[in-house]
Amino acid sequence: MKILQINASARTEGANSTRVANRVTERLLAQNPGASVTVRDLAVTPHPVLDGAALGALFTPAEQRTPAQAARVAMDDALIAEVQAHDVIVLGVPMYNFGVPVQLKSWFDAIARSGVTFRYTANGPEGLINGKKVFVAFARGGIYRGTPADSQTPYVQTILGFLGMTDVKFIFAEGLNMGPEAVEKGFAQAEADLNAALA
Repeated sequence: MKILQINASARTEGANSTRVANRVTERLLAQNPGASVTVRDLAVTPHPVLDGAALGALFTPAEQRTPAQAARVAMDDALIAEVQAHDVIVLGVPMYNFGVPVQLKSWFDAIARSGVTFRYTANGPEGLINGKKVFVAFARGGIYRGTPADSQTPYVQTILGFLGMTDVKFIFAEGLNMGPEAVEKGFAQAEADLNAALA
């Protein structure tokens, strides 16, 4: 088993989402001796945002790209290849202003490529990243699970499903800014979610 852990927090240290993602990976390793782990920390190596130059590079035929355009596309190619090469994806996702961090959005933008990771058919879109297990480790200051304010869960589930990743388990650590008792309860809930996900 090959595990890819994506840390999406803007913090390089002390991020609760990374703590939960680390716990998921730890438990996966305990269940699968000999598994390997690759960690991509998007705070340490942020991926560039999808801008006009990037779109220009992506929509220019490969043989016509400038060296700068080829280098930009190659950055996305590397992230796509990394996902394709792993069996399990662990996403550490904090909530920033009710959404996902820009770091994670840029990662999704990089790995979503028509004809490579999804395609359109007569019956609609078809995801091409198949056979992966995904664990999404959320960390939130408040409590949003199952409420209209939780825009993260449907967004993440939709884009993963669009790319073909439909075996997705969600782990929630919530209430982490609501005092010591809430913090303890939040991490306990995350552990319970993880137990259920791994059962």
